[in-house]
Amino acid sequence: MIPYSNLFFFYVIGLILLPGILLGVMEKRLKLYGLLASLLIIGLLFSDSKLQLFCLVLFYLGELFLVKGYSFLRQKYPQRWILWLAVLLALLPLALSKWGHLFTDRFLGFLGISYLTFKVVQMLLEISDGLIKEVRLLDFTYFLLFFPTLSSGPIDRSRRFLEEVNQIIPRDEYLHRVYLGLRKLLLGAGYKFIIGNIIYIYWLSKIPTEAYDLVETVKYMYGYSFYLFFDFAGYSLMAIGISYILGVRTPENFNKPFISKDIKDFWNRWHMTLSFWFRDYLYTRFVMASMKKKRFKNRYTASYLGYLLTMGTMGIWHGTEIYYILYGLYHGVLIISTDYFQRHSTLYKKYKNYPLWTAASTLITFNLVCFGFLIFSGYLFK
Repeated sequence: MIPYSNLFFFYVIGLILLPGILLGVMEKRLKLYGLLASLLIIGLLFSDSKLQLFCLVLFYLGELFLVKGYSFLRQKYPQRWILWLAVLLALLPLALSKWGHLFTDRFLGFLGISYLTFKVVQMLLEISDGLIKEVRLLDFTYFLLFFPTLSSGPIDRSRRFLEEVNQIIPRDEYLHRVYLGLRKLLLGAGYKFIIGNIIYIYWLSKIPTEAYDLVETVKYMYGYSFYLFFDFAGYSLMAIGISYILGVRTPENFNKPFISKDIKDFWNRWHMTLSFWFRDYLYTRFVMASMKKKRFKNRYTASYLGYLLTMGTMGIWHGTEIYYILYGLYHGVLIISTDYFQRHSTLYKKYKNYPLWTAASTLITFNLVCFGFLIFSGYLFK
């Protein structure tokens, strides 16, 4: 069974959600039922791949031991090298899933390993910061294996998630969440199965994949950009909708990204939970550490290197193929160029609030973003 792919999946989800809805209406805590439902769905998702299920169980046990172990050690040994060792160990399963093909013809991973790894790394960093004082088995398991966002996010934060699932929701509030959840579910289905399919059938599938020319490449660039948005935003909305029905207000992932005024604005609108994760746990920490240790004379040097590091890492996270890495570096260069231009250009400072400037900037940003998606698609590298 593939998540969010066909009517059978939603039929099964509907049957599993019904008892949860009844519990919510009765003002019962949904945490335990949500965990049991997540375990049941995971069993169904991996029923056709015993190897992936085995990898998931092994991953869960290893990461649980790692998080609980670091939480214990942090109280007695606060040295930073212990944190970085724990983070490297947490990333090891993801690295094996990305590069394991170099050693074996079997896939050493499972559906959703990237997003689950982000959750674990976030917890390790916040334990180090003193924000997470205790890691309870039930809380860790539910946060890590929460099934609506298992395969492709959105990426939630543990403290926010656990604050919600550990409270009893008043009946009126829960019914409102169910209403919002159903709206998001239907809108997401429309995005993915109607608009996304129309774009693919009547646009992308008509473009030859071998006989390249400029016109066909441009057509593919725009078609793929719109298809990617409606497919991924549709999935995200459905995942968020089901989360709401389980009482969890999973963060939004998209906010009209194609009307962004500049590339920085775009990353505040596109795959927001991912970009905010990288901003908080990689970019900001790199820049702050660089300023504290005075690695660079100019603070903008630290910031710009942080952008390249962050976006390059994001590219590698998507995959090890060259076009993913180039996609990340491309956006790093765009962000740096935008920041430099906005700080030094007298034209920008003079006209940035004019409607015509905003319209032109939005149009340019849209085309830069679409070219980035063309790189990301791998179309240019076939």
